[in-house]
Amino acid sequence: MPDVRGSRANRVRNAVALIAVLALTAIGCASGGGRHTGTGSPAPTGRPSSPGPQAAPDPHLGRGVPPAAAPAAPEAPVPPQAGPPPAAAPPAVSDALVRSTAGSGKKVALTFDDGPDPLWTPQVLALLDEYGAKATFCVVGEQARAHPGLLRRIVAKGHRLCDHSESHDQAISKLPEDRLRNQITGARDAILAALPGVEIAWFRAPGGDWSSKVRATAAGYGMKPLDWTVDSRDWERQGPDKILANVKRGLRPGGVVLMHDSGGERAQTVAALRRLLPWLVAQGYSFDFPA
Repeated sequence: MPDVRGSRANRVRNAVALIAVLALTAIGCASGGGRHTGTGSPAPTGRPSSPGPQAAPDPHLGRGVPPAAAPAAPEAPVPPQAGPPPAAAPPAVSDALVRSTAGSGKKVALTFDDGPDPLWTPQVLALLDEYGAKATFCVVGEQARAHPGLLRRIVAKGHRLCDHSESHDQAISKLPEDRLRNQITGARDAILAALPGVEIAWFRAPGGDWSSKVRATAAGYGMKPLDWTVDSRDWERQGPDKILANVKRGLRPGGVVLMHDSGGERAQTVAALRRLLPWLVAQGYSFDFPA
């Protein structure tokens, strides 16, 4: 009969050997798992292969207290920027029409409109110089812009300037607000371009076309509305005798005389002025500016 004990012993030995082999295989797999072969460095995957430990939630989050942030680098100081100088407000002046000299007594204010003119203005200036007379020149913006040197010459001789509108629109009182302002500021700006900072104390409406709006607008720019008391009517060109007679008849102490040094041919005005100036001196008049 076969040896039962021997075959049983062999089966036991084989089973033990198999168990040992399986145990060794399991140990080898456990120690070598997760290791990369072939390149010696792990291949990037763009995300961790396994999640790390989770941080404990901040108890302050969601309760209005933000987490502390890293301090920001200080910014370089910004140097102060120089702004434009404040615009000087025009002086407060009355909008009442000016019809007298600044001083009292036997004084006269001669005013010349529509210039400057390269032909007639120098002749008027020469006559005024001869008699030591001072006058006020009411200049048109277009003329002032064309002849800035004459403006400087007028002021250098001791005379004063008046704004007589940009283009001598004799319907200035009918203009809408924006165009009225442009007429006044156009001449003003032309004068200031030639003579920065010069005083422009008066505005005279072309043709004496006054309205409350024109007067108030001029006064708003710091210019008194300048009218006249004596119209020489030299613009009618009736001859020097007639021009002279008009002034003599209408003049009273403190009067403001209207004449022209441009706006057309002014030979008659120059001829009349040549006779008017010595007559005024003989009558005891002194020369003044408007009030």
